[in-house]
Amino acid sequence: MADARKIVFTGASGGIGTMIRPLLARHYPGLVLSDMVKPKDLLASETFVAADLTKPDEVAAAVKGADSVIHLGGFSVEGPWDTILQANIIGCYNLFEAARVAGVKRVIFASSNHAVGFYPRKRKIGTHVTVRPDSRYGVSKAFGEALGALYSDKHGMAVTCLRIGNVGPKPLDVRRLSIWISPEDIVQLMRIGLEHPDIRFEIFYGASDNAASWWDNSRAQQLGYRPTGKAEDHRAHAEAEQAKVGPDPVGDVFQGGTFCAAEFTNDVKRAGP
Repeated sequence: MADARKIVFTGASGGIGTMIRPLLARHYPGLVLSDMVKPKDLLASETFVAADLTKPDEVAAAVKGADSVIHLGGFSVEGPWDTILQANIIGCYNLFEAARVAGVKRVIFASSNHAVGFYPRKRKIGTHVTVRPDSRYGVSKAFGEALGALYSDKHGMAVTCLRIGNVGPKPLDVRRLSIWISPEDIVQLMRIGLEHPDIRFEIFYGASDNAASWWDNSRAQQLGYRPTGKAEDHRAHAEAEQAKVGPDPVGDVFQGGTFCAAEFTNDVKRAGP
């Protein structure tokens, strides 16, 4: 319990934000929620501050007085370059810079598996691999990780980047059997980032205890992560849903799936490491 601290949660009205808000509120009553649209069902203990990430003054007002920031705000899928640039690159810079000015001590940054999406599915990777983004969106998440490292090393901010797979009650297809994370488990990772005394700059994979995982998440485990979700419990559902989609000659090779296949003009044999 850390109810004495002010935690600002950006992107609170988004899909992941909506799923995890009630879970976070149990541990951190008094969350300050920020987004462009007010979340539904605001709790009496929660405060909402509207902010457009592309407007530095609004971001500064949202994080004023904060001890920590959970940064889920931004554009959450692939999009046109200018959309990604404004929301995920300029917006991310505005957030980190406002946090520095405000004296924020800890930031949880919602990165993505798409920062490393062009690694082949047959290869298990850790957190120290070279980024291989699969999209403009993935590039923006690699940028956010780099920005987090800068603010950690230069300004002493404790930054935790979560390379989130797919958050939800259960995995929706075969790919997600490898990358799925339950809402409870992602909150557990956030709590490590917000509370563990040894955090300086860390990258964790946002994944539950998945037998088919492509990722080595041992660093998160060293810092106390004990996921309770198991994608394998939902394999039958995931395989049934996958059968409706059919094969993808590009997406099925790489961890990023359809993000790799979209706009792809290369030879599959020449893509990825």
